[in-house]
Amino acid sequence: MIIDSIITRLNSYICITEKYISDYLFYRMKLLVCVSKAPDTTSRISFTDGGKRFDESGVQFIINPYDEWYALVRAIELVEANGGSVTTVTVGDATCDPIIRKALAIGATDAVRIDAIPTDSVQVASLIANYSKNEGFDIIFCGKETIDHNSCAVPAMIAECMGLPYVAIATSIEVSGSESTLVAEVSGGTNNVTVNGPFVLSATKGMSEQRIPNMRGIMSARSKPLIVVDASDVSKMSEVNEFKLPPVKGDCVLVDADNAAELVRLLREEAKII
Repeated sequence: MIIDSIITRLNSYICITEKYISDYLFYRMKLLVCVSKAPDTTSRISFTDGGKRFDESGVQFIINPYDEWYALVRAIELVEANGGSVTTVTVGDATCDPIIRKALAIGATDAVRIDAIPTDSVQVASLIANYSKNEGFDIIFCGKETIDHNSCAVPAMIAECMGLPYVAIATSIEVSGSESTLVAEVSGGTNNVTVNGPFVLSATKGMSEQRIPNMRGIMSARSKPLIVVDASDVSKMSEVNEFKLPPVKGDCVLVDADNAAELVRLLREEAKII
Protein backbone atom coordinates (compact mmCIF):
# COMPACT_ATOMS: atom_id res chain seq x y z
CA MET A 1 0.00 0.00 0.00
CA ILE A 2 2.78 2.41 0.97
CA ILE A 3 4.74 1.59 -2.18
CA ASP A 4 1.63 2.10 -4.34
CA SER A 5 1.05 5.48 -2.69
CA ILE A 6 4.65 6.52 -3.33
CA ILE A 7 4.43 5.45 -6.99
CA THR A 8 1.18 7.40 -7.42
CA ARG A 9 2.77 10.51 -5.95
CA LEU A 10 5.86 10.13 -8.11
CA ASN A 11 3.72 9.78 -11.23
CA SER A 12 1.83 12.91 -10.20
CA TYR A 13 5.08 14.81 -9.73
CA ILE A 14 6.36 13.58 -13.10
CA CYS A 15 3.19 14.79 -14.85
CA ILE A 16 3.44 18.20 -13.17
CA THR A 17 7.13 18.47 -14.08
CA GLU A 18 6.45 17.52 -17.68
CA LYS A 19 3.73 20.18 -17.83
CA TYR A 20 6.10 22.85 -16.48
CA ILE A 21 8.80 21.81 -18.96
CA SER A 22 6.28 21.88 -21.81
CA ASP A 23 5.01 25.29 -20.75
CA TYR A 24 8.53 26.63 -20.49
CA LEU A 25 9.50 25.36 -23.92
CA PHE A 26 6.32 26.78 -25.41
CA TYR A 27 6.96 30.11 -23.73
CA ARG A 28 10.38 30.18 -25.35
CA MET A 29 8.96 29.48 -28.79
CA LYS A 30 11.26 31.03 -31.39
CA LEU A 31 9.72 32.33 -34.57
CA LEU A 32 11.60 33.60 -37.62
CA VAL A 33 10.00 35.93 -40.16
CA CYS A 34 11.62 36.52 -43.54
CA VAL A 35 11.29 40.19 -44.48
CA SER A 36 12.19 41.66 -47.85
CA LYS A 37 12.44 45.17 -49.27
CA ALA A 38 10.07 45.98 -52.13
CA PRO A 39 9.30 49.11 -54.13
CA ASP A 40 6.13 50.96 -53.21
CA THR A 41 3.36 50.03 -55.64
CA THR A 42 3.07 53.67 -56.75
CA SER A 43 6.74 53.82 -57.81
CA ARG A 44 7.65 54.63 -61.40
CA ILE A 45 9.52 51.61 -62.77
CA SER A 46 12.55 51.89 -65.05
CA PHE A 47 15.74 49.96 -65.75
CA THR A 48 19.42 50.77 -66.29
CA ASP A 49 22.52 48.99 -67.58
CA GLY A 50 20.84 48.02 -70.82
CA GLY A 51 17.77 46.69 -69.06
CA LYS A 52 19.72 44.44 -66.71
CA ARG A 53 19.17 46.32 -63.43
CA PHE A 54 16.20 47.93 -61.70
CA ASP A 55 16.71 51.68 -61.34
CA GLU A 56 16.23 52.50 -57.64
CA SER A 57 16.68 56.26 -58.11
CA GLY A 58 13.88 58.10 -56.35
CA VAL A 59 12.02 54.89 -55.47
CA GLN A 60 10.30 54.63 -52.08
CA PHE A 61 10.83 51.18 -50.55
CA ILE A 62 8.52 49.38 -48.13
CA ILE A 63 8.32 46.03 -46.36
CA ASN A 64 6.92 43.53 -48.80
CA PRO A 65 3.19 43.52 -47.84
CA TYR A 66 2.84 39.73 -47.72
CA ASP A 67 5.79 39.60 -45.32
CA GLU A 68 4.48 42.44 -43.16
CA TRP A 69 0.70 42.17 -43.02
CA TYR A 70 0.40 38.40 -42.84
CA ALA A 71 3.66 36.66 -41.83
CA LEU A 72 5.09 39.21 -39.39
CA VAL A 73 1.86 40.31 -37.74
CA ARG A 74 0.63 36.74 -37.22
CA ALA A 75 3.96 35.69 -35.70
CA ILE A 76 3.76 38.66 -33.31
CA GLU A 77 0.18 37.73 -32.39
CA LEU A 78 1.23 34.17 -31.53
CA VAL A 79 4.04 35.41 -29.30
CA GLU A 80 1.78 37.96 -27.62
CA ALA A 81 -0.67 35.17 -26.79
CA ASN A 82 1.80 32.45 -25.83
CA GLY A 83 5.20 34.00 -25.15
CA GLY A 84 8.46 33.64 -27.00
CA SER A 85 10.32 35.77 -29.52
CA VAL A 86 10.02 36.95 -33.12
CA THR A 87 13.21 37.47 -35.12
CA THR A 88 13.17 38.94 -38.61
CA VAL A 89 15.77 38.06 -41.22
CA THR A 90 16.53 40.07 -44.35
CA VAL A 91 19.02 39.53 -47.15
CA GLY A 92 20.31 42.92 -48.24
CA ASP A 93 22.64 45.84 -47.67
CA ALA A 94 22.30 48.82 -45.33
CA THR A 95 19.53 50.33 -47.47
CA CYS A 96 17.26 47.67 -45.94
CA ASP A 97 17.75 48.97 -42.39
CA PRO A 98 14.79 51.44 -42.41
CA ILE A 99 12.29 48.75 -43.35
CA ILE A 100 13.84 46.39 -40.79
CA ARG A 101 13.38 49.07 -38.11
CA LYS A 102 9.73 49.33 -39.11
CA ALA A 103 9.36 45.57 -38.55
CA LEU A 104 10.86 46.07 -35.09
CA ALA A 105 8.46 48.95 -34.45
CA ILE A 106 5.50 46.73 -35.38
CA GLY A 107 6.58 44.30 -32.66
CA ALA A 108 9.44 42.01 -33.67
CA THR A 109 11.83 41.18 -30.83
CA ASP A 110 15.06 41.52 -32.80
CA ALA A 111 16.35 41.44 -36.35
CA VAL A 112 19.13 39.94 -38.46
CA ARG A 113 20.40 41.29 -41.75
CA ILE A 114 22.47 38.97 -43.91
CA ASP A 115 24.89 41.33 -45.62
CA ALA A 116 24.49 40.44 -49.29
CA ILE A 117 22.80 41.85 -52.37
CA PRO A 118 19.89 39.56 -53.36
CA THR A 119 20.44 38.10 -56.83
CA ASP A 120 17.98 35.22 -57.21
CA SER A 121 15.67 32.96 -55.21
CA VAL A 122 18.20 30.17 -54.74
CA GLN A 123 20.81 32.56 -53.32
CA VAL A 124 18.33 34.22 -50.94
CA ALA A 125 16.85 30.92 -49.74
CA SER A 126 20.30 29.37 -49.24
CA LEU A 127 21.55 32.33 -47.21
CA ILE A 128 18.49 32.27 -44.95
CA ALA A 129 18.66 28.48 -44.55
CA ASN A 130 22.38 28.55 -43.70
CA TYR A 131 21.76 31.18 -41.04
CA SER A 132 18.68 29.46 -39.60
CA LYS A 133 19.74 25.82 -39.45
CA ASN A 134 21.51 26.06 -36.08
CA GLU A 135 19.27 28.70 -34.47
CA GLY A 136 16.47 26.41 -33.29
CA PHE A 137 13.53 28.29 -34.79
CA ASP A 138 10.19 26.54 -34.32
CA ILE A 139 8.44 28.10 -37.31
CA ILE A 140 9.82 30.08 -40.24
CA PHE A 141 7.25 32.52 -41.61
CA CYS A 142 7.43 33.91 -45.14
CA GLY A 143 5.05 35.98 -47.19
CA LYS A 144 3.45 34.13 -50.09
CA GLU A 145 5.53 36.14 -52.57
CA THR A 146 7.18 39.51 -53.09
CA ILE A 147 5.21 42.10 -55.02
CA ASP A 148 8.15 42.89 -57.32
CA HIS A 149 8.96 39.30 -58.38
CA ASN A 150 5.81 37.24 -57.66
CA SER A 151 7.67 33.94 -57.88
CA CYS A 152 6.54 32.21 -54.63
CA ALA A 153 9.88 30.35 -54.77
CA VAL A 154 11.89 31.34 -51.69
CA PRO A 155 9.74 29.74 -48.90
CA ALA A 156 9.73 26.31 -50.56
CA MET A 157 13.47 26.55 -51.24
CA ILE A 158 14.20 27.39 -47.59
CA ALA A 159 12.24 24.31 -46.50
CA GLU A 160 14.07 22.13 -49.01
CA CYS A 161 17.49 23.45 -47.96
CA MET A 162 16.69 22.77 -44.29
CA GLY A 163 14.87 19.47 -44.79
CA LEU A 164 11.71 20.83 -43.14
CA PRO A 165 8.01 20.41 -43.95
CA TYR A 166 6.48 23.24 -45.94
CA VAL A 167 2.91 24.60 -45.88
CA ALA A 168 2.17 26.84 -48.85
CA ILE A 169 -0.32 29.73 -49.02
CA ALA A 170 -1.54 29.43 -45.44
CA THR A 171 -4.51 31.59 -44.42
CA SER A 172 -4.54 30.75 -40.70
CA ILE A 173 -2.40 29.11 -38.02
CA GLU A 174 -3.01 28.07 -34.43
CA VAL A 175 -0.25 26.70 -32.21
CA SER A 176 -0.51 24.37 -29.22
CA GLY A 177 2.83 23.28 -27.84
CA SER A 178 4.84 21.78 -30.69
CA GLU A 179 1.72 21.16 -32.79
CA SER A 180 0.53 23.69 -35.37
CA THR A 181 -2.83 23.58 -37.13
CA LEU A 182 -3.14 25.49 -40.40
CA VAL A 183 -5.61 26.18 -43.17
CA ALA A 184 -3.99 26.50 -46.59
CA GLU A 185 -5.37 27.43 -50.00
CA VAL A 186 -5.36 24.71 -52.63
CA SER A 187 -6.82 24.57 -56.12
CA GLY A 188 -10.58 24.68 -55.75
CA GLY A 189 -10.72 25.03 -51.96
CA THR A 190 -8.74 24.80 -48.72
CA ASN A 191 -6.75 22.14 -46.92
CA ASN A 192 -6.51 21.59 -43.14
CA VAL A 193 -2.95 20.71 -42.14
CA THR A 194 -1.41 19.64 -38.82
CA VAL A 195 2.36 19.82 -38.35
CA ASN A 196 4.41 18.62 -35.39
CA GLY A 197 7.80 20.24 -34.90
CA PRO A 198 9.58 22.92 -36.93
CA PHE A 199 8.39 23.84 -40.42
CA VAL A 200 8.23 26.63 -42.99
CA LEU A 201 5.07 28.38 -44.13
CA SER A 202 4.13 31.01 -46.67
CA ALA A 203 1.35 33.34 -45.53
CA THR A 204 -1.34 35.04 -47.55
CA LYS A 205 -4.49 37.12 -47.05
CA GLY A 206 -6.58 35.96 -44.10
CA MET A 207 -3.65 35.12 -41.84
CA SER A 208 -3.91 38.47 -40.03
CA GLU A 209 -4.55 42.17 -40.58
CA GLN A 210 -2.14 45.05 -41.14
CA ARG A 211 -0.80 46.58 -37.93
CA ILE A 212 0.30 50.23 -37.79
CA PRO A 213 3.31 50.90 -35.50
CA ASN A 214 2.42 53.10 -32.52
CA MET A 215 4.72 55.71 -30.98
CA ARG A 216 5.88 53.36 -28.24
CA GLY A 217 6.83 50.75 -30.84
CA ILE A 218 8.65 53.32 -32.97
CA MET A 219 10.68 54.54 -30.00
CA SER A 220 11.52 51.02 -28.75
CA ALA A 221 12.61 49.95 -32.24
CA ARG A 222 15.61 52.27 -31.97
CA SER A 223 17.12 50.20 -29.17
CA LYS A 224 16.14 46.71 -30.34
CA PRO A 225 19.00 44.56 -31.69
CA LEU A 226 19.67 44.63 -35.44
CA ILE A 227 22.51 42.19 -36.01
CA VAL A 228 24.41 42.19 -39.30
CA VAL A 229 25.96 38.83 -40.22
CA ASP A 230 28.30 37.97 -43.06
CA ALA A 231 26.82 36.09 -45.97
CA SER A 232 27.71 32.43 -46.28
CA ASP A 233 29.37 31.18 -49.44
CA VAL A 234 26.51 30.42 -51.83
CA SER A 235 26.21 30.76 -55.57
CA LYS A 236 23.40 32.19 -57.64
CA MET A 237 21.76 29.85 -60.14
CA SER A 238 20.42 32.36 -62.64
CA GLU A 239 21.15 35.76 -64.12
CA VAL A 240 19.11 38.53 -65.72
CA ASN A 241 19.44 39.01 -69.46
CA GLU A 242 17.03 41.90 -69.71
CA PHE A 243 14.03 43.46 -67.98
CA LYS A 244 11.26 44.82 -70.19
CA LEU A 245 8.28 46.98 -69.34
CA PRO A 246 4.89 45.70 -70.53
CA PRO A 247 3.57 47.23 -73.76
CA VAL A 248 1.84 50.59 -73.42
CA LYS A 249 -1.90 50.16 -73.32
CA GLY A 250 -3.74 51.36 -76.41
CA ASP A 251 -6.67 53.74 -76.52
CA CYS A 252 -10.08 52.50 -75.47
CA VAL A 253 -12.34 51.60 -78.38
CA LEU A 254 -16.08 52.00 -77.97
CA VAL A 255 -18.35 49.78 -80.02
CA ASP A 256 -22.04 50.42 -80.48
CA ALA A 257 -24.15 47.87 -78.63
CA ASP A 258 -25.97 46.99 -81.87
CA ASN A 259 -22.77 46.39 -83.84
CA ALA A 260 -21.77 42.90 -82.72
CA ALA A 261 -19.98 42.19 -85.99
CA GLU A 262 -17.56 45.06 -85.42
CA LEU A 263 -16.86 43.84 -81.89
CA VAL A 264 -16.04 40.35 -83.20
CA ARG A 265 -13.79 41.83 -85.89
CA LEU A 266 -11.85 43.90 -83.35
CA LEU A 267 -11.42 40.95 -80.99
CA ARG A 268 -10.20 38.75 -83.85
CA GLU A 269 -8.07 41.15 -85.90
CA GLU A 270 -6.90 43.78 -83.41
CA ALA A 271 -6.84 42.10 -79.99
CA LYS A 272 -6.22 38.64 -81.54
CA ILE A 273 -7.93 36.86 -78.67
CA ILE A 274 -10.52 34.89 -80.66
